Amino acid sequence: MMKLFKFQSILAMLAMVFAIAFTGCNNEEGCTDPAALNYNPEANEDDGSCTFSNENVITDNGNGTGTVTWTKDQVYILDGFVFVNSGQTLTIEAGTVIKGRAGTGANASALIVAKGGTINAVGTAAEPIIFTAESDDVTSTTDIPAGTRGLWGGLIVLGDATLNSSPGISNIEGIPITEPRGEYGGTNDADNSGSLRYISVRYGGSDIGAGNEINGVTFGGVGSGTTVDHIEVFHNADDGFEFFGGTVNTKNLVAAFCGDDSFDYDEGYRGKGQFWVTIVDNAEGDRGGEHDGGTNPEDGTPYATPNIWNATYVGLAGAGKRTVTFRDNAGGEYHNSIFVEYDRGIDIELLSSGEHSYARFQAGQLVLSDNIFYNVNGNDATGIFRISTGSGVTPADSAAAEMAVQGAFSANNNMVMDPNFTIVRTPTGGLDLTPGNSAVTSGAPAPTDAFYDAVTYYGAFDGTTNWAAGWTALAELGYF
Repeated sequence: MMKLFKFQSILAMLAMVFAIAFTGCNNEEGCTDPAALNYNPEANEDDGSCTFSNENVITDNGNGTGTVTWTKDQVYILDGFVFVNSGQTLTIEAGTVIKGRAGTGANASALIVAKGGTINAVGTAAEPIIFTAESDDVTSTTDIPAGTRGLWGGLIVLGDATLNSSPGISNIEGIPITEPRGEYGGTNDADNSGSLRYISVRYGGSDIGAGNEINGVTFGGVGSGTTVDHIEVFHNADDGFEFFGGTVNTKNLVAAFCGDDSFDYDEGYRGKGQFWVTIVDNAEGDRGGEHDGGTNPEDGTPYATPNIWNATYVGLAGAGKRTVTFRDNAGGEYHNSIFVEYDRGIDIELLSSGEHSYARFQAGQLVLSDNIFYNVNGNDATGIFRISTGSGVTPADSAAAEMAVQGAFSANNNMVMDPNFTIVRTPTGGLDLTPGNSAVTSGAPAPTDAFYDAVTYYGAFDGTTNWAAGWTALAELGYF
């Protein structure tokens, strides 16, 4: 009986040894990357077998994308500058994720729609198109640390509409001037570069050299035939949106936590905008709007005179942020908009000679009417509307100009916000933009141009409908 017990014990021990050995062999090798299709959670050593058949690495090699459709069952990795060349059409399905490979300088990654090329990237609120960094797990809002920027380039669209710079064709910033496909500008203000709808562009703005970062979304000479609405730029290292000339019209734009300005225009931009939103970062970022008129020459025509309705610009009081700057001859209009929590208000440049932004004000081409301000530089006209001067401007001329623009504050129905207006600061230092906390729901004059929604509320939200929910990274973080 004792012998039988010993024999059974030996068999049990042998079985255990074989099981451990077998299990150990099983665990030795396999695919250890959780992102792979054949990920083996039991493997403790990668054997090089990982497969990523749903990833497509896109390079350019001068050929562009070709006329092609990118589908949502694939993930597209931009490796370097990838162009949609003239004559090509890139279609991107709703729900598609495009990731930019990390790199700076000549190794930066971006998608550029060249002049004559077409992009049809039409997402939905339920299935947005996401442009982001290769390292971003788009299913998580916490995998990339707050404040991270510049992990890849951005989205650039170039067109054939007019500029006010000489000779009327420029090279877009963020792309080396040795690349001819980086040219934009022409003579067709109705030019059509395609459609961009329900798109979130995240963690972009890589530096290509000498402090030259790529904007989140750049429009260079883009014409009014192009459709642009429901676009977000989130945590970009440079500006959120920049418009170089052209006439493109836009609605429902969100610029969140950008490293420089939120909405920037230059070179005679003359489009229409409605429902623009920005919220600045605690440390980075500056103006809600940096509005320049010309570059070379600075007094070139056509003047920059975009017309913007129902904006909501949220700064951070105490951090030196500026609301909007008009300079270099830029005009433009803001109507029915809300500006809150900025240390400086509206700056309008006055020069001693030539064209300048105060001249646009005098000509009725720089207009701010029916806007609401809250906690902006003293909460009165003398703090909110200011003149900035160049050399040679006398103190008397500056004072007269400042008196004129401040007189327009009340004459054009601009007002300081009612103190009962609800402002809710979030744990990360921004303001709660939930429509119920950020909208004044009635009393504004409705725009009459057919492009605009004929709404009678102030700011970007009507108090009930949240057009930013579901598709923006900002909404995922609880700001909407």
